[in-house]
Amino acid sequence: EGPAQGPDGILYLVNFERKGTIGQIDKQGTPSLFVNLPEGSTGNGIRFNRKGNMFIADYTGHNILVIQKGSKEVKIFAHEPKMNQPNDVAITSSGILFASDPNWKDNTGNLWRISPKGEVTLLEANMGTTNGVEVSPGNKYLYVNESIQRRIWRYNIDKQGNISNKTLFYTFDDFGMDGMRCDVEGNLYVTRHGKGTVVILSPKGELIREVTMKGKLPSNIAFGGKDGK
Repeated sequence: EGPAQGPDGILYLVNFERKGTIGQIDKQGTPSLFVNLPEGSTGNGIRFNRKGNMFIADYTGHNILVIQKGSKEVKIFAHEPKMNQPNDVAITSSGILFASDPNWKDNTGNLWRISPKGEVTLLEANMGTTNGVEVSPGNKYLYVNESIQRRIWRYNIDKQGNISNKTLFYTFDDFGMDGMRCDVEGNLYVTRHGKGTVVILSPKGELIREVTMKGKLPSNIAFGGKDGK
């Protein structure tokens, strides 16, 4: 899971060959091991900030991990023992992180904010099973989905990363959801775990297109390649 293209054009992903690793796929399509995470850590979502630093949701260690650009040293950026299991992360242009935090056993979830200094704040507790999370272009909206409840919520974001005006953005009648990404137009791409598709939703919450995948369990999604296309 957790695909993300770094500033070097390499695609990174978690749990390469075995749990607790991060793999890389170069521009020629050759995969290899990038790093081993610390004992007890397991990566899920990956995001890069504008400086090229990699942030990893560590769901077994209750951490957000960081690897500085040009380094292979894994450090704990933020630790919160109250987290169930940080699952996916989104990031604003100023470096504010948002983390989904599902409790699959109870079909509930939380939403956390992590400041550029690593300060952790609980934004909302006892949601549905929070999973995919994404910030829209211009840092205007935060999207959060609930896999079991099949809902996508949208919040307004201010410059401090405070959220407001929670609105039900979209609901599906069947199958779950996982990762989400926005394109430059603000359209939201949603992986339909179990259905084997990616749904593209407009900023108005209208279904634009549904793309059928080869696999039935798409878990996360990222833009990559030349110019991010």
